[in-house]
Amino acid sequence: MSSVHGWIILDKPLGLGSTQGVSAVKRALRAGGYGKLKVGHGGTLDPLATGVLPIAIGEATKLAGRMLDSDKVYDFTIRFGVQTDTLDLEGAEIARSDVRPTLAELEAVLPHFTGPIEQVPPAYSALKVDGQRAYDLARAGEEVVLASRAVTIHALNSSPAREGGPSEGWWKGGSADGTLGEAPLHHSPEEANGPPPRAGEELEEATLTAHVSKGTYIRSLARDIALALGTVGHVTMLRRIKAGPFTLADSISLDKLDELGHGRALEDKLLPLRAGLDDIPALSLTPDQAGLLRQGRVLIGTAADDGLHFAISDDVPVALVEVLDREVRVVRGFNL
Repeated sequence: MSSVHGWIILDKPLGLGSTQGVSAVKRALRAGGYGKLKVGHGGTLDPLATGVLPIAIGEATKLAGRMLDSDKVYDFTIRFGVQTDTLDLEGAEIARSDVRPTLAELEAVLPHFTGPIEQVPPAYSALKVDGQRAYDLARAGEEVVLASRAVTIHALNSSPAREGGPSEGWWKGGSADGTLGEAPLHHSPEEANGPPPRAGEELEEATLTAHVSKGTYIRSLARDIALALGTVGHVTMLRRIKAGPFTLADSISLDKLDELGHGRALEDKLLPLRAGLDDIPALSLTPDQAGLLRQGRVLIGTAADDGLHFAISDDVPVALVEVLDREVRVVRGFNL
């Protein structure tokens, strides 16, 4: 069977790590007899998070790094009153507060977290400190001090406005004493307990949508929002609904992936190589020009705007190229 090159977008379930998602795609490829291909993911998603996980196959793995630099959109729920060491449900309680914000108070602080901000990543993160993962040091009981980083929150809303998103300002109450309990990690609008809060009513939990730049930690954002409201909090649900150009509409479940693999039908849900470059204009080449680029040569006198382009010849991807002063140079070549 011919090789495939492109993207499979997983709707990653709860509890599955990103590398396990890659392994699942590899198993599906083997089951379908697609041959041995490189497979990689386009951005880590924590096991306790769900949602869009782009998996690059074959030559698309050369573009996986671009996914790391892309914007992301998340739905997330903050439970107020308890902070944990991991800033999510997995960790141990380290702080408690009886303060609960109202919807008006919450919405009043959100503009302060929109735009360029400084953020301290969680101690339980994959960042390295002196060559070791921060979460390994934290789990060993060592104090982890991470430097703040500049990130950008493009949008932060308590009432998602996108089509098919949570209904306007839906909320779920927690236990009266704020204990962790057996709370679900993923709510839906239909699961919300009761009507939206009345004016002045205190919130146990709130679900927000954030459009963020690379390097943003939603757990840190939730922590800082709670602190700004004079209380503490942690994340009880985190769902990535968009990663770069890929959305939940593009995604498939693990069961569907397994079905497609065994049915030798992965092409039915495989997105083309260029799907990861939807923000980059195409540059059509003649066969001779394509041949020169594949040899690592520089094309001179090309009439194209400066910047990155997706070079194609007869609809076959040739390379990701950069144009500067009418000269075309290869950034990443594709062996297709």
